[in-house]
Amino acid sequence: MVFSTLPPDKVIITIGDEKITAGELSGVLESLPEQYRTSANGPGRKQFLDNFIRVKVLAQEGRRRKIDQEATYLAQVAFQQDNMLASATYAAIAKSAPLTDEQFKEYYEKHKVEFESVRASHILIRFQGSPAPLRAGQKDLTEQEALAKAMATRKELLAGGDFAAIAKRDSDDGGSGVQGGDLGQFHRGQMVPPFEQAAFTLQIGQISEPVKTQFGFHLIKVVQREAKSMDEAKPEIDKKLRPETALKQVESLQKSSNVLLDPLLTGEDKKK
Repeated sequence: MVFSTLPPDKVIITIGDEKITAGELSGVLESLPEQYRTSANGPGRKQFLDNFIRVKVLAQEGRRRKIDQEATYLAQVAFQQDNMLASATYAAIAKSAPLTDEQFKEYYEKHKVEFESVRASHILIRFQGSPAPLRAGQKDLTEQEALAKAMATRKELLAGGDFAAIAKRDSDDGGSGVQGGDLGQFHRGQMVPPFEQAAFTLQIGQISEPVKTQFGFHLIKVVQREAKSMDEAKPEIDKKLRPETALKQVESLQKSSNVLLDPLLTGEDKKK
């Protein structure tokens, strides 16, 4: 971080009578989301400094006008402080939330499919209305024509045709076609449902029947299948369980707190 390389007590900005040190400015930067910190230390540094100075100038003017002493302002500040403290407390609860091996095991067993992935190749035969662009010099096939072509291509593959070579020749997927149809590794939820269902049920090396999606007909070949063990999946499970566990603790805190609502707020007084 640029500002943190300077002595923390070095004054680097003066606005009227207010002096801001490198340490104070670094503290402001640390409070920002990561993407804003990265920008402020790089191409967005001038914009960050302009905004920072504008806020300080307006705040000084607000104090001169005694806006900081108005009841509405004080109420907003009090709520914002509570909101920030609540967020920090929730983060602390989530970080320290106790998770047992049984919780990890139970989640893993119920969500095994989330940790499965396949590597597959495909050949796309598009038909009229497909979002896939029509290749130069190719006929805009009807759905029936596209299905017939897909069936003929599958027959060629089953007879020993080279999948990658045929994909480069026939596939209407401009991205994977030049790669021999290779789609790389993907998990559930990353492909359209009919394609996903076929890909996750095919045996390795098997050529699918034509699978219809909005893009056209796909001939799919799975080349690799993986499933993470529970230990391998633990970091992902942890990210999912911690917020759930923290939320339960927060709900417990709410129930144990002495919360009273005036009937006017809930409208219950009107029902009587």
